[in-house]
Amino acid sequence: MDVEITNVYLMPGMAANPTIFEYIKLPESHYNIHWLEWQIPDKDETLQAYAKRMCNFIKHDNVVLLGVSFGGILVQEMSKYIKLKKLIVVSSVKSHHELPKRFKLLKITKAYKILPTQLVSNIDLLAKYAFGETIKKRVDLYKKYLSVSDKTYLDWAIKQVVCWDQEEPNPEAIYIHGDKDMVFPHSCGGECLVIKNGSHIMIINKYKWFNENLPKLIEA
Repeated sequence: MDVEITNVYLMPGMAANPTIFEYIKLPESHYNIHWLEWQIPDKDETLQAYAKRMCNFIKHDNVVLLGVSFGGILVQEMSKYIKLKKLIVVSSVKSHHELPKRFKLLKITKAYKILPTQLVSNIDLLAKYAFGETIKKRVDLYKKYLSVSDKTYLDWAIKQVVCWDQEEPNPEAIYIHGDKDMVFPHSCGGECLVIKNGSHIMIINKYKWFNENLPKLIEA
């Protein structure tokens, strides 16, 4: 009897390349994993138009779509245009109401337009944008994972996070959040799986939890 293979597509967070998923391993008898990568947006491209464009990289039907951080926002938008088996959102927000106050202030003041994204050759600054922390001893780790430093992309991505307008959580999504997430500290409420001591980069440093639990969540 043939086993039905489920295709699982993984979308990294802001400025990150898909090697953040290098430790995510699912049983090959049941799952094929596909890494998605950030494309450089047009300067004035809407998040909805970008999400539609990213759907072109989904080459199978009835897939599992998982996104981390800003990638979690993106996959929620992508899910509006394609039929999914499961939508999984990690280390992200369920609606604009969960965005931190500093993000809301950036939107009100439009200060996101003048953030120094031209300085992203400074890997420490890029880590602060993407992971919510500076590098300290992990400079090599961050150089490995953070490679999308195009200024057009970063200006666009920051604006899309700050100005995201989703009012309600997606009732079909599985939301997974860490209780030590410093980037999105208000996202553990409501329908959410909370990982104890999980930080914003728990997809990297708590990969064993994901490897153990993702198959159960997908098939539930």
